[in-house]
This record gives sequence, structure tokens and C-alpha cells, in this order.
Amino acid sequence: MATELLYRDDFYLSTLEAVVTAIHEDGGIEFDRTCFYATSGGQPGDTGSLERADGTRIKLGQTRHGETKDIVVHVPLEGEPRPTVGETVVMHVDWDRRHKLMRMHTACHLLSVVCSYPITGAAVGEDESRVDFDMTAVIDRDEVTAGLMDLVTQNHPVYLQWITDAELAANPGIVKSKNVRPPVGLGRVSLVCIGEDSSVDSQPCGGTHVANTGEVGAIHISKIEKKGKENRRFRIRFGDIATDA
Repeated sequence: MATELLYRDDFYLSTLEAVVTAIHEDGGIEFDRTCFYATSGGQPGDTGSLERADGTRIKLGQTRHGETKDIVVHVPLEGEPRPTVGETVVMHVDWDRRHKLMRMHTACHLLSVVCSYPITGAAVGEDESRVDFDMTAVIDRDEVTAGLMDLVTQNHPVYLQWITDAELAANPGIVKSKNVRPPVGLGRVSLVCIGEDSSVDSQPCGGTHVANTGEVGAIHISKIEKKGKENRRFRIRFGDIATDA
């Protein structure tokens, strides 16, 4: 059965009561609803734990999609006990890790504003993320970092708007990425908007993000790599650029 994906509407929801609806042969667990983000679009899935009625916990090592995008499978670490179908548990997302990923993912959106080139690939990480651009221009990492930090310190609001799958299909030009497509098939697609009235950016994306750019904190471009004749890879890290000088 489909999972109610509560993280789509509330990125800050980290604890939730849910009921086990299915258990896979590999130990993967499905619930009636979840606040765990499943691996997708370059962002890794959440980790955390399940708290049982007796207070014991089942540690989760990964979260992935099932046969369709509306099914989420929570996979325990090896050796962890299995719950039973119909059991009610309390989900606990590893919030420190999730919040880092939210900050990083938002930083990737800011980079796409500073570098307005088609995106050919991206990967969000806890300590470092990368975004690949279809570009040949030579660009200075310090200048890009300065542009990013301008957007961070301006503390623009970050929020969601929703469009239908059909509206996205009718307007494919709003997608910046050439290779990674926003999640469709769920009936609606989230637009991640930055700035009042989307004045900074608006981009279809199914990942998790912080509520304002100031929450991203200090970030910098640690390296710009040439990955082919027309491809440049930008690496983003937390902290001041001096840490990678």
C-alpha cells in the first residue's frame, strides 16, 4: 500500500507515530506513513531509529523507495530485530544528519543561482556536495563563494509551492537539470522557491530544505574541477573558504 509521505510538506518533522504495514524478505519495513526521506534526486535517504512500545529501538541504516515512488522502505541495520505487521512504533529521524543535508541541498540551489548554467549532475552529502554544470567559462571559486554568501546573509525565505504533474509537463523549461528529473507520478510536484514571490529562484525539487537561506550558514566552494570539455564540477563545503586554502 502507498505510504503517506509527510516529509513532503514538513521538512522539520523528525518524530512520528506510524503503523507497520509490510516487511520485506531483506528486512525492509513499510509503514502507513513516514517522516523519513527516501533516497532520490542526489539526496541520500534518512537514517534513524524506531522506538517500540517497550522502549527498545530498531536502528535504521537507509531509507529507499519501493516498487513505486509512493512507497517508502525503511531498512534496519544488520542484526537489528524486526517489528511485526500491525505494530505501532515511534519514528525518530537522525536530525543532526537530516539538518546538514537540508542545509547542503539548499546551498546547491543557491549555487544554481550564482552559476546559471544547465545542471548535468548533483550529489548532496553531509559534509560536501557537488554540482556539475554544462559550461566552458572560467570562473573564480572565491567569486562564486562571495555570491553564495551574499544570498545566505540576505536571509531569503525558502518555501514550497505546488504544481501538478501536467503543469510540469507543459512547462519543461523550468527544470534546470539536464539529467536529474523532479519526481513525478504522485500527482503534484513541489517547487522550491527562494525569496519573496520567488524573486531569487524557483525550481522543481523533491528534496528537503531549510526555511531560510541564513540557516544554511557559512559555505564555500572548495574546488572547481574540469570533468570533460564542457563540464565543470563545483564542490561545496561548510565553513569559511580559508579552511580549504
